[in-house]
Amino acid sequence: MRDNDSATPFVTIALAPSATPTPAPATSGAPAGPAAPLSPSSERSGFVLASLGVLAFSLTFPATVWGLESFGPWSLVALRSVLAALIAGSVLLAARIPWPGRRHLGGLLVVAGGVVAGFPLLTTLALRTTTSSHSAVVVGLLPLTTAVFSSLRTGNRPPRAFWIAALAGAAVVLAFTVAQSGGAVSAGDLYLFGSLVVCAAGYAEGGRLARIMPGWQVIGWALLLSLPVAVAGSAVALSYEPVTPAWHGIAGLVWLAAGSTFTGLYVWYRGMAEIGIPRASQLQLAQPLLTLVWSFLLLGEDLSAAAPVAAVAVLVCIAVTQRAGTRRPRESRAPRS
Repeated sequence: MRDNDSATPFVTIALAPSATPTPAPATSGAPAGPAAPLSPSSERSGFVLASLGVLAFSLTFPATVWGLESFGPWSLVALRSVLAALIAGSVLLAARIPWPGRRHLGGLLVVAGGVVAGFPLLTTLALRTTTSSHSAVVVGLLPLTTAVFSSLRTGNRPPRAFWIAALAGAAVVLAFTVAQSGGAVSAGDLYLFGSLVVCAAGYAEGGRLARIMPGWQVIGWALLLSLPVAVAGSAVALSYEPVTPAWHGIAGLVWLAAGSTFTGLYVWYRGMAEIGIPRASQLQLAQPLLTLVWSFLLLGEDLSAAAPVAAVAVLVCIAVTQRAGTRRPRESRAPRS
């Protein structure tokens, strides 16, 4: 893959059967040829992996509500980052993965700031004053913002049908949100809208990096880069926010760290590398509806009568975006981990 911001060509990272990374020789400065079309098996694999990521993410808000039963918002976010970074560091150490090249650090910092820190913090602050189900439908706008960031960053130019379906899905989510909130925008909504921007930037940059190195390394290095700040934040937050250990609180923290943050982002980035960022991002249109179900089953929140209608409309939009072809940028595909 060529770096749009540097004349220095990327070095493709591959994993040998022994799990030891073997850097490939650097390519010349000549433009790379068009990416080979995806095989049906690769496309199915990417679809399944990205869908598993969405399933993991759909549990994030209910798990956050559980976590807030035992921890303050700042403590919860900092501790989930510390635990996830320890998991990622252990895996990277066991696999003997070398530090990423300097040219990748900027992108990894964007992932860390958007996905590891910004989105969890803003959504956790929002969930102090709003419900999990309401937050889920607001964050349903994430696929559109991710597609926009991806188009600007990587050069993807999806066809008109893709954008029409994406905008339609976003409109459904927005209408559902406004109807549920009575037309008012609360402070919690402002936190959620801010989380859309930072998370979309992290997703788009992470998806780009996942075509250079395995997706689990993308989130692993992003987590490790954020570890010093997370440790310091935990120490400060725990000194100010009381901790009341409870089963729900501990379970929520563990899922946020191991499920949503590490495992979910691993399969998500790998899926995006297979089928492309815009198409993968549209699978997240199903995430608000899944979260509504989890909010009902795990938190006992009431579901609106409009939810089934929104679910059908959103699923139609997903079907259209998945059928719409996308023009991939001129880049070489990274080997699967």
